[in-house]
Amino acid sequence: MIDRELSALLLERLDFYPGVVLLGPRQVGKTTLARCVADRRPQTLVLDLERPSDRAQLAEPELFLAQHRDKLVVLDEVQMLPDLFTHLRPEIDADRRAGRFLLLGSASGALLRQRAESLAGRVGYLELTPLLASEVPADLAALQTLWLRGGFPLAHLAPGDRLAYTWRQDFIQSFLQRDLPQMGVAVAADALHRFWRMLAHLQGQMFNASQLALSLGGASHHTATRYLDLLVDTMLVRRLEPCLPNVGKRLVKSPKVYIRDSGLLHALLNIASLPDLQGHPIVGASWEGFVVEQVAAHLPEGAQMSFYRTAAGAEMDIVVQAGRRSLGIEVKFSSAPSVGKGFWHARNDLKPAHTVVVAPVARRFPLREEVEVVPVWALPDLLAGLG
Repeated sequence: MIDRELSALLLERLDFYPGVVLLGPRQVGKTTLARCVADRRPQTLVLDLERPSDRAQLAEPELFLAQHRDKLVVLDEVQMLPDLFTHLRPEIDADRRAGRFLLLGSASGALLRQRAESLAGRVGYLELTPLLASEVPADLAALQTLWLRGGFPLAHLAPGDRLAYTWRQDFIQSFLQRDLPQMGVAVAADALHRFWRMLAHLQGQMFNASQLALSLGGASHHTATRYLDLLVDTMLVRRLEPCLPNVGKRLVKSPKVYIRDSGLLHALLNIASLPDLQGHPIVGASWEGFVVEQVAAHLPEGAQMSFYRTAAGAEMDIVVQAGRRSLGIEVKFSSAPSVGKGFWHARNDLKPAHTVVVAPVARRFPLREEVEVVPVWALPDLLAGLG
């Protein structure tokens, strides 16, 4: 089993909050992590709310929850019972001990709306991502495998690339045909699959709802936006908003979109091997999306991540702002990266405290004064320095 970085933080939150909501896409390892926590706490009750027999135990939630106040109650796939949150609020208020509930969910939007309604201040929220570069050996071979296969544990640990690819194709079909209907989402699987593949071809580009709607066969731009919202809510697509500082220039204001897991991106594009990936036009955008996810997973508390682009061509792939400090990040898929004028113009506009170029290299080295090239596994320390 792979040790997950989030384990220590999850235990810390459980020692402070009455409840913790652990979010993450399907098959990312939430249940495995929860069972590791349960093994450390003998008085733990685990219910999988996808199973009718377990859901039946919550037919009278007030009685059930009150009967198990002496236990850590783990509720897996909690979005299957959305009304449960209204019962959790008074139960937590009746007994505010830390570590009473661990709630696992695969649909961030619905859960966050429920928090705003009833659980604000009573629970902490964490997101379990697919495996990160900092959770595998720090060498280029392991990094290439993670990038190609993505971070879903069963795909990453498959005996070979072909089986890893097959698992990801099966995951996509299962998500569209089984998981979404179970969540109560009524969307035609074929249409959403086609839209998802379109996003894969547009990895790292601006989201244009009208253009995508036309490609869907004349659907409305509202349909394209709804499909995007759905994939963002299920934590499979990232919508990266632009940085809009007051620099007196015309700024791009549309978001960029990324398939969050590089392995799913490659499966959607029928890329099964490293040679296929390295020869594909998407390779640079795929590497950029991979780095975006590593940055997002290690953001300091309260930090914001965005990108910067002006109409005149100044551009920075990632801008991290934490209070008054900021970090500018350019992403290049090259062992000897170079940057263009747009990068230097953006750096001039933003004046970040530090600027780096993230590339597939083994060690850090200077590019020019005050700008260095860094490997992916240097990002956690760089980002921690902003906190």
